Amino acid sequence: MAVAPPSYCFVAFPPRAKDGLVVFGKNSARPRDEVQEVVYFSAADHEPESKVECTYISVDQVPRTHAIVISRPAWLWGAEMGANEHGVCIANEAVSTREPAAEREALLGMDLVRLGLERGTTAKEALDVIVSLLQEHGQGGNYYEDASSCHSFQSAFLIVDREEAWVLETLGKFWAAERVTEGVKCISNQLSLTTKVDEEHPELRSYAQSQGWWTGEDEFNFSQVFSPADDHLDCCAGKDSLDKQEESITVQTMIDVLRDKASGVCIDSESFLTTASVASVLPQNRSLPCIHYFTGTPDPSRSIFKPFIFVDDVKLVPKTRSPCFGDDDPAKKEPRFQEKPDRRHELYKAHEWARSILESDQWVQCEYEGMLIGSCCRH
Repeated sequence: MAVAPPSYCFVAFPPRAKDGLVVFGKNSARPRDEVQEVVYFSAADHEPESKVECTYISVDQVPRTHAIVISRPAWLWGAEMGANEHGVCIANEAVSTREPAAEREALLGMDLVRLGLERGTTAKEALDVIVSLLQEHGQGGNYYEDASSCHSFQSAFLIVDREEAWVLETLGKFWAAERVTEGVKCISNQLSLTTKVDEEHPELRSYAQSQGWWTGEDEFNFSQVFSPADDHLDCCAGKDSLDKQEESITVQTMIDVLRDKASGVCIDSESFLTTASVASVLPQNRSLPCIHYFTGTPDPSRSIFKPFIFVDDVKLVPKTRSPCFGDDDPAKKEPRFQEKPDRRHELYKAHEWARSILESDQWVQCEYEGMLIGSCCRH
């Protein structure tokens, strides 16, 4: 498989963001034939000493999990990005470091996204959940539904709530985190933390010294110490676009950045595609609801961002579930990934049909399940 292009996630805080809103966004760059689905899970109570089966391993369940809505590759348990009922949003990025990623099956970074959402009522709580699980179970396993080889990565996370964000970057069980409360922040597929580290694994610096990556005399710069020698820190594509906005950043601003192919934020290559996107609005006024806009379909430049709001009784759930394969799923049977089933849900099929019409240079206006999903224009 070709080298994956970068994917990006962003957060903007007031006053850069408009009207006391925190604005969050994420593009998921994945293999172009992979289906991503939007799924809602209600809050739930669990039996003592029960387990939860993640993508590859099982971990101890907690007494209660929060309601969540996630966007995930249809074959795995975890999520590329999502939100919970308490206004916490988390996105995952695969990163390369000097420490090779483990191929053994453990927790994927995407599993940690879902676990953090299910267990954290604030961004800081979600951070603590993730680093605790990393310490106990480690991270590793194939990030793609591909039996030909194992594509394993370390993980970075952007964890956001109404008040603050945490950038968490990891290698194995080791980690460092930076707290963000103002301006614009972007993370991608490179380590980005430098000398501002607000929390870290207690053995992080001694481990760096034991590996000969840091002398202990120079100022500790996380990305310089742990990045591969040929990995150079670049400005996050799209951050310039947000920084240059003369007016305050809105959710429409974030959607425009996620749709931007010229900057490289929106991916459409031979092997990879932006298979799903999300833009969230988190009002700092807690009397107002958070709104999460998911595509549930590939290529945000051709997709509609569909809103989701958590409410107390009735859950308005995007109907984007893929077929359920249960215990017969090739992703669950060992050896894994011996075949690749059709995981396309109906919304995905409708989107692909519309895309084929658009690419054939015809005009079409289509209606799906009573909702106008697009007016396709001649390109």
